[in-house]
Amino acid sequence: MSQKVLLNAKEVNIILHRLACQLIEKHTDFTDTVLIGIQPRGKFLANRLVKILSEAYKIKNIQLGYLDITFYRDDFRRGDKPLEANTTEVDVIIENKKVVFIDDVLYTGRSIRAALTAIQSFGRPKEIELLTLIDRRFSRHLPIQPDYKGRQVDTINEEKVVVNWQENNGEDKIYLINNE
Repeated sequence: MSQKVLLNAKEVNIILHRLACQLIEKHTDFTDTVLIGIQPRGKFLANRLVKILSEAYKIKNIQLGYLDITFYRDDFRRGDKPLEANTTEVDVIIENKKVVFIDDVLYTGRSIRAALTAIQSFGRPKEIELLTLIDRRFSRHLPIQPDYKGRQVDTINEEKVVVNWQENNGEDKIYLINNE
């Protein structure tokens, strides 16, 4: 097994600020926008972006939620071990709002398809966009592409992208791991 650092803490920070600026360009004051972190790992990215938007760019009243997609996935019954659901916290109205799904890695697209189904339980958004930190573009099973991406990575299926956050792993670092 080998591992390579794709992004260090400084590079992650630069990308997060760039993504925040792209969101500001499109959503200006965020009055009609709801940011939705896809559980579990999209929550860390969403929280970090909200912190940057509010502290560095003085955006107020950002609406944020977290969406659990565990039982909306098309593969949730295929594993041998019982699944543990995360919490869904969508305490905002999404009806006719612009929703931005936030997740750390876009791989097959199946998580996003599940999120599209799950969000319908909370209303009908005006539009939905996708923000991902890492886009693994050659691994897609579904025709889903990010509107905002931090970095595009060309990987093979035996490789895994691991995103570590200071909040839960003690470091901001992204690795490419090869299990061969």
